[in-house]
Amino acid sequence: MKNPMKADSKDLGRWCFVVGLVLAILAGFIQATWLPIVLFILGLIVGFLNVSEKKSTEFLVATIALLLIGMSGMQISLLNQQVSATVYLMLNNFISFVAAAGLVVAIKSILVVAAPHLAERS
Repeated sequence: MKNPMKADSKDLGRWCFVVGLVLAILAGFIQATWLPIVLFILGLIVGFLNVSEKKSTEFLVATIALLLIGMSGMQISLLNQQVSATVYLMLNNFISFVAAAGLVVAIKSILVVAAPHLAERS
């Protein structure tokens, strides 16, 4: 029998991911000071709900790659001033979203690795 609470949290995590991606793209066209905070919160939710312990290494590698691409994209966008503001905002908001999810998954991974060692010392 499936746990209905687990299904609801998976759906919430999926919707937060989709909403975060859409907001990161739309945020390139509008400026709202509250948007990076909303994206960061959505990223935290995604990190807590969407990434299992088994997939955490893959997720963290993908997060590092995306953050590096985002940072290099910011450098490239500076070459074309007309596009640079929009691309810069999109990438910056995307980084806020992905970095928050990566932060949660990294902390969870550290706790999983450290837990046996902490238990031995007690």
